[in-house]
Amino acid sequence: MRKMKHTLCSLLAASLLTACTQDEPSSLTERVEGVTPLVLTAGGLQAVATPASTRATVDGNWDGVQTVAVEVDGEVKEYSVSTTNAGKTTATLSSTDPFYWTTRADITVSAWWPYDETMPAVVVKADQSTKEAFEGSDFIAALDQTVQFDNPTLTFEHRTARVTVKLQPGDGIANVAGAKVSLTNLTTADSNPATISTYAPGSDTYEALLAPQTVAANTAFIQVELNGNTYIFRPKNNVVLAANNRYNYNISVTATGLELTNSTISGWADGGTGSGNISLQDYTISDDGKTYTVYTAEGLNEWAKAANENLSTNCILMTDIDLSGVDWEPIAFGDFDIYYTGTFDGNGHAISNLAITKDLYSGAGCGMFGRLGANATIKNLTLENVSLNVSAYRDPFGDEIGALVGVNQGTISNCNVSGNISINSQMQRVGGIVGRMEYGGVIQYCHSSASIQGNSYYVGGVLGGEYMTATVIKGCSFSGSITSDSAIGGIAGYCRFFNDMIGCYSVGELSDLSTTVYRTGGVVGFLQLNTTANACYWEGFDGEGVGYCSEKNQWDGAYKVDGETITWAQATQAMNTALGTDAAYHWHTDDPDTPPTLVLNNSTEAQ
Repeated sequence: MRKMKHTLCSLLAASLLTACTQDEPSSLTERVEGVTPLVLTAGGLQAVATPASTRATVDGNWDGVQTVAVEVDGEVKEYSVSTTNAGKTTATLSSTDPFYWTTRADITVSAWWPYDETMPAVVVKADQSTKEAFEGSDFIAALDQTVQFDNPTLTFEHRTARVTVKLQPGDGIANVAGAKVSLTNLTTADSNPATISTYAPGSDTYEALLAPQTVAANTAFIQVELNGNTYIFRPKNNVVLAANNRYNYNISVTATGLELTNSTISGWADGGTGSGNISLQDYTISDDGKTYTVYTAEGLNEWAKAANENLSTNCILMTDIDLSGVDWEPIAFGDFDIYYTGTFDGNGHAISNLAITKDLYSGAGCGMFGRLGANATIKNLTLENVSLNVSAYRDPFGDEIGALVGVNQGTISNCNVSGNISINSQMQRVGGIVGRMEYGGVIQYCHSSASIQGNSYYVGGVLGGEYMTATVIKGCSFSGSITSDSAIGGIAGYCRFFNDMIGCYSVGELSDLSTTVYRTGGVVGFLQLNTTANACYWEGFDGEGVGYCSEKNQWDGAYKVDGETITWAQATQAMNTALGTDAAYHWHTDDPDTPPTLVLNNSTEAQ
């Protein structure tokens, strides 16, 4: 790209000079010191036709520029601007009170526009969405330049930086028409705006002029609003927005974010190259303040802060989130009396690398959520590569640990967990998804492949244990591993009742560290009351479906898949019958020897 210049050339015609008190010289050889005014010509601009009422120097045209300031030896005078050619790329700068040449020696001249007795600070407009406002934000100057008597020439340069964003549709986006593009987190020095609304000269191109500044790495810089979503561009490195430089960003908008197809810095002057990370906006908040829509790890942390202050604050994930390097503080943690009561909708997305390291007090439910209230819901969420590393601060039998929820009274639906739960001192009720169910609650259509190890009591692949309630566990499965001390179950470590466990199965690896192996079961470790399971299955554990029942093992309804008497095809059919035709999900397998997976029931909507 070439620079925009205003080249000032000598006009010698005596007819243009009116301020001299002596007879004007008729030729260059007759020009003498003290009687020849400084008259300037500006040229070298790109010819761009624009209305005369606008300040069009931004696109290489002198239209709309009436006067400039010219400074020589500390004195400033106002020079008028007039154009002579059709393209208006050449302008004559003259004054009724001009500077005079006092010698043929070179002089130093500065000039600037807009006119002021002192060169004004660069202060651009916040709303540059119109052509007039965009062009009206430009500033130009020719600073400390040498001017020759025979060839008085100046070169003007922009004092602003120019950013151009070009959008194009990507995967899942039909078009980018109607997008709104803003530049954010800008310097407010000299009363400049922190946010600028851009001008759109075309259906996919957006431009703005900025005061020179540096945009810090990982700062939300370019904001795109389209189809109800907000997307953010964050540069990987510091971006130096220098005067007279143009920065071009070609961005493809996709259904899940912005894909940077090309990121270069060029324009009026070549400022080099740059690159950056593209992500969605951190989060938005509903008008009533009750729901956060979250796009990034930073946004999830902001929701967590809000939720721990107002435990009914809802959350909707809009993309997968990586929590690497974040020491997660559980929601509703550390007090018997606090429960999360909102709705957390994973929206089919995953949170990866959630890590919790805690020394727990008695009764401190621990997981992504500490305690979930009766009206709360967690749904449509995957936790990938969870890492829980916990020990008891005191009273070792008073803590409940689950990757997703420590203590649950609410509804957990369509959630999946993988990762590692490490217990460093004896705990009670540890589960792959929930530690303890309390006074009711539902876990449905969930799967855990977590690895659980440590000396604990009541440990289950899905649920650690329940307390004084007919808890519903429906359509759940476990394929991870458990190595613990006592009362281990593929689905639950402890159950008071059995008949509210419906259509579940375990193929997990179960290892009892103690000699009381009779309290380890393929489905449940310890069953308190004589009840019947509703179509529950296990494979891979050589013991019974229930490790121990306090009523002389009087139980039924849990079956081992051995590939002969009972196959996975038979188990799948029986579990679906138990779930019922109105279930949101049902089990499916194409191989009679392969455990099934959950699929959405086409006749219902996911819960």
